[in-house]
Amino acid sequence: MAAAPTGPRANPPAIAGVKRSFVEARGVRFHVTESGPANGRPVIALHGWPQHHWAYRDLLADPPDGLRIIVPDLPGYGWSGPAPHRWTKEDVAADVIALADALGLDRFLLVGHDWGGFIGYLMVLGAPERIDGYLALNIAHPWQTPRTFTPHLWRFLLYQPFVASIGVPLQLRTDYLEKVIFRMAAPTLDRDVVRVYTERFRDPVAARAARDTYRTFLTRELPAIARHGERRRATVPIRALFGEGDTAISPALASERTALADDYTLEISGGGHFIVDERPDLVRDGLRSLAAETAAATG
Repeated sequence: MAAAPTGPRANPPAIAGVKRSFVEARGVRFHVTESGPANGRPVIALHGWPQHHWAYRDLLADPPDGLRIIVPDLPGYGWSGPAPHRWTKEDVAADVIALADALGLDRFLLVGHDWGGFIGYLMVLGAPERIDGYLALNIAHPWQTPRTFTPHLWRFLLYQPFVASIGVPLQLRTDYLEKVIFRMAAPTLDRDVVRVYTERFRDPVAARAARDTYRTFLTRELPAIARHGERRRATVPIRALFGEGDTAISPALASERTALADDYTLEISGGGHFIVDERPDLVRDGLRSLAAETAAATG
């Protein structure tokens, strides 16, 4: 695993062998980190909260053979510029598709964790012609109903209302992320690793992006799920990987039984919510398997 940097977090943390750039797409100045051959099969990997591109440091430092790993910081997160919207997830999905256009990517594999996973599902449903296959990491699939979601609502109420309301001062001025979020969801994660993430949310741009992520979810997207749910069917192959020790999201919300998809499988494995940090070997194996399964799509 790539070593955790120390010191101020004004600059992106070092990852050996990567290329960094800033790419303008749909009004967002994306910070993009990538590795692997320039002519390799492209893979876009999306992070969640409270993280940034460094979550995929192991894939970036040692990309699987033949794959070009592309990891943007989502709008307002990490070192990307702020979103010109209130972080509605459909808007962010459109932002990432626009980034793919700016990078000249016609088709690509997709990986998404946490909020990046939520956005990944919207990309799969909204632009299936662009995506060869999707590896979804510790995220509920979008085909929820009040019956499936309500038993797990308490998990969301533990922290989401706080981030959605007083999230900016909470992240800027307290140790809430380190002492509550990571301690609750990833108690075994190295503290130096945790600080690489939490220090970046001392930046007001990142703190506001996180607040807006949850505020929009609770005021717009969750009510929409409760009213009518997601009715679009996924035609892209989806491989869901879920750490069974997740305290934030229940694996039941990623059930194969309720997924409205042509080709969807769920693997429950060791680890917890932050599976990309805790079990990068499983993520790598999952990506390699998905690439092999969908190789014909590139022909």
